[in-house]
Amino acid sequence: MNLKIRDLREDNDYKQSEIAQLLNCTQQTYSRYETGEITIDIHSLIKLANFYQTSIDYLVGLTNEIKPYHRI
Repeated sequence: MNLKIRDLREDNDYKQSEIAQLLNCTQQTYSRYETGEITIDIHSLIKLANFYQTSIDYLVGLTNEIKPYHRI
């Protein structure tokens, strides 16, 4: 899966350890999410989408539209 979480993190000048803390995981686990070595869980994707103000579709590479959908 072509996750965009690394690009978002770097574009926003965050360290892996900072995002790992947000997700309540280790830096090593977060690094493995970025490389696709392990699958990121849906709860973490939701946290990241909210944090970066984007959609899960954007995070997982299903769209190039960074702007989130209208929420109901």
